[in-house]
Amino acid sequence: MFAKSKRTAFFLAVVSVLALQSGPAGAQQRTSRSSSSKPKTKAQLLRERRATLKRIQETSRILEQTQKQKEASVGQLNALKEKLTVQQGVIKNISSDLKYIESDVRQTETQVQKTQQSLEQLRAEYARMIYASSKTANSYNRIMFLFAAESFNQFMLRLRYIRQYSEVRQAQAAQIASTKQRLSQQLTGLTAKKQEKSSLLTTQLTENRNLVTLKTQQDQVVTKLSQQEESLRQELAERQQAVGRLDNLIAERVREEIARAARAAARAAAARARANAARANSGSAGTAARPSSPSRAATAAAAAAEEEAVERVDKVTLTPETAELSSSFADNRGRLLWPVSKGFISQRFGRHAHPVLKNVIVENRGVDIQTSAGEPVRAIFEGKVLTVASIAGMNNIVMIQHGEYFTVYAKLRSVSVTEGQHVDMRQQIGTVYTSPDGTSEVQFQVWRNSSNLNPENWLGRK
Repeated sequence: MFAKSKRTAFFLAVVSVLALQSGPAGAQQRTSRSSSSKPKTKAQLLRERRATLKRIQETSRILEQTQKQKEASVGQLNALKEKLTVQQGVIKNISSDLKYIESDVRQTETQVQKTQQSLEQLRAEYARMIYASSKTANSYNRIMFLFAAESFNQFMLRLRYIRQYSEVRQAQAAQIASTKQRLSQQLTGLTAKKQEKSSLLTTQLTENRNLVTLKTQQDQVVTKLSQQEESLRQELAERQQAVGRLDNLIAERVREEIARAARAAARAAAARARANAARANSGSAGTAARPSSPSRAATAAAAAAEEEAVERVDKVTLTPETAELSSSFADNRGRLLWPVSKGFISQRFGRHAHPVLKNVIVENRGVDIQTSAGEPVRAIFEGKVLTVASIAGMNNIVMIQHGEYFTVYAKLRSVSVTEGQHVDMRQQIGTVYTSPDGTSEVQFQVWRNSSNLNPENWLGRK
């Protein structure tokens, strides 16, 4: 009876050790797996921050260019506003990133605490197992335990238990070592995250100081410009006159193109009608008769009908080729190339308040894009150069036709294309003009027939 109780104690010790394999270590592994996923949004924040820092560098170069002149200018004010906007975006991005890091720190601290608890539990269980093993070994010799078996099958079963017992002890020791290593890695990661948080907080403080400096500079420029109200009003009047001249030129060129395309379509239709009539007459006569020349009256009537048809048309008559080009242009709405590779929109489309003059509303039929001096201007889509002209206040302009769509590029210092030339997307058509106050700016417009469109709805993200 006493020997049986000893054997039972040994069996229970082995079984309890085997049960440990599915205990805290397994639960700890599941906890580690479930908490190891990283939010993708943090990676997106990193990409956004890099893009924003690139915008800051571009805007800083543009701002430095405008600051070379002693006098304050609207271009300088626009560059400061853009840099302020981008700077605020940087600070917002850092704040969002800090929230994710703080969440990671809290999560890692929880993982460290759980791992420490699991390690303590593993050590306690291992100690109990060693104690049970030593107690059993002293009270009952394992060899005697094996040879006391009543049958060969029982002998093999006891031998397997002894081997499993040894393996479990080794596994427990390995689990303790693995848990200690995982705890060390978690502590290292926690330290790195806290350092990253500290670095971001320092960066945020620096960027906030930069923001305050920019706001001070902006206020100073606004104050200086407010003292130049008379010259600003004169500058605005000259700009409005230049815009009027540009509007007239665009309207004239669009009307001419609509009329030209309508006449071409009418002539083609008339030619097809004459050819069909000739074939019909030839078939009814049974011989291939030569068509007679139209009379003067018929020619005059056809011309009058053609002009009447042209007057009724208010949009470009498309051929199969130009229809395909027009459709392709429309399909790329919101994804079109910017006319310059660097810069920002300094004046948006439509009606808005003047940046300095009070109670003054300005209207823009396109967008003004402020950029660096000498920046190449490129075609945003393939098409045909419809017009190359020079207008006072707008310098050189290029107008490109894309089927029933037109794009206008004004304020160019130089032009590298000619009227009637086919241009490809990204092809350089000129360089941007820099005004005496140091502002380099291109005026960009989009039209569909005679309708003025908002370019911001057509341009893609930079």
